[in-house]
Amino acid sequence: MTGRGWAVLTAALACLVSGRLLGLEDLYLVGAGLLAALAVAAGYVRIVRPDLGATRRILPPRVHAGANSRVELTLTNRGRNRSPVLTARDPFDRGARWARFLVAPLASGEVARAAYRLPTDQRGIYDLGPLQVGLSDPFGLAASVVQAAPRTQLTVYPRIDVVAPPPSGHGDDPLAGADHPRAMSGGGEDFYALRPYVRGDDLRRVHWPSTAKLDELMLRQDEMPWQGRSLLLLDTRSSVCRPAALELLVSATASLVAANNRHDGLQRLVTTGGYDSRLGAGTSHAESILEHLAGVRTSEGQLLTALGTIRRSHGGGALVMLTTANASGAELAALATLRTWFSSLTLVLAERSAWGSGGGPLTAVPQAVRVARVTADVPFSAAWRTVAGAPDSRRPRPGRSPAGSTP
Repeated sequence: MTGRGWAVLTAALACLVSGRLLGLEDLYLVGAGLLAALAVAAGYVRIVRPDLGATRRILPPRVHAGANSRVELTLTNRGRNRSPVLTARDPFDRGARWARFLVAPLASGEVARAAYRLPTDQRGIYDLGPLQVGLSDPFGLAASVVQAAPRTQLTVYPRIDVVAPPPSGHGDDPLAGADHPRAMSGGGEDFYALRPYVRGDDLRRVHWPSTAKLDELMLRQDEMPWQGRSLLLLDTRSSVCRPAALELLVSATASLVAANNRHDGLQRLVTTGGYDSRLGAGTSHAESILEHLAGVRTSEGQLLTALGTIRRSHGGGALVMLTTANASGAELAALATLRTWFSSLTLVLAERSAWGSGGGPLTAVPQAVRVARVTADVPFSAAWRTVAGAPDSRRPRPGRSPAGSTP
């Protein structure tokens, strides 16, 4: 029964009790009539239950915060009779918000479609559904609700800025990246070596001046572009990151992940909460990191434990740590001890003015660490530009997912 049905039932019982106490037959008739109306309403919603099929599509199911995402619903009357007027409700974020609309009567086999936009202003992994289709009697005394479409999820990635990838260090760093000879392909950026022709090689790669000189077919062998290697350490401790500070750091981390992906670099994300993406490259690896960042929350943990995990991995490449001014001086000094394991150390430091109401002096940072200070006046993109420079004009390759582009 609906709320109105419970009210009618209460009125019917009151009439019956009053008729008994006062001996008034008319009150008995009123109470009996109300009970009969409830019985008819309950029978109506049980007999006239439509047979509906429903599908839900989220386009797209993964977006960056602030981008557009919409839901397309399709309802089909699979029964042989015409359906009554129905109500459809689709909950979002476990019922925090609802999409409600009426469905006009459908003939047998007829299809109805509806669409609505989803809120994507904040990152997160949101549950959508299940879709509930309800039938009510004409007086609204009883209702029947069925689940027409299962639960699905919308993933909202953090906001990202177009920035340069983490800076590589100067000097010899055998683990920072690798140049690989490209023998068989037709593309390459830098000359690597000459080698004799082997059956099956592409004749377009023949180096004719060397062939004429040596009287033997010689092929130009190029090398693949240098592949960067970086490790991102995100501090998610509740004692260090307030909610506003966490959003700032997560957005900065996602920006660096997207920058690495645009340059096809090897990357790894470690958080103080225990997450470790392992080292990898490619769009699928970047998307898995972004999906974790979409749902990351503050947690308990130790920064020194995370630094120990990184130290045992033998390092190599660039290390970027993202934390706030609430981190202690001893913890920042521990970061500087990793200088021998990595070619470059960069600290993204969110000062209190960037996420709180207070200001205060700037946090002291060891000299061995390059620092990008994020303040109320200097956003992350501008602070990062001071240590890594401006991003280049390379655009993501066709077919790239949101992990490699910005909304």
